Amino acid sequence: MKLKLDLHDIFNKGDQIDRALNGIIQEALAKKATEVEIIPGKGSGQLKKKVLRFLDQKHIKALYHRIDKDAKNHGRLFVYFRHK
Repeated sequence: MKLKLDLHDIFNKGDQIDRALNGIIQEALAKKATEVEIIPGKGSGQLKKKVLRFLDQKHIKALYHRIDKDAKNHGRLFVYFRHK
């Protein structure tokens, strides 16, 4: 199962971004999704940096397996999960 989160609508609302990211991670865990696609958009790169900082937090990092940046589209990230 693959989930998708598009952050275009809330790009300038920090608290909503954190809630949306936390929500999609929890949903992926609950539904045992193997992949989450996060779309921060291409813009200046600030939103992507914020997303990466969020994902790099120790308690969040423990929940997923790895992150891939899309080589062809720098406005997209993939977060992969392994479920036991």
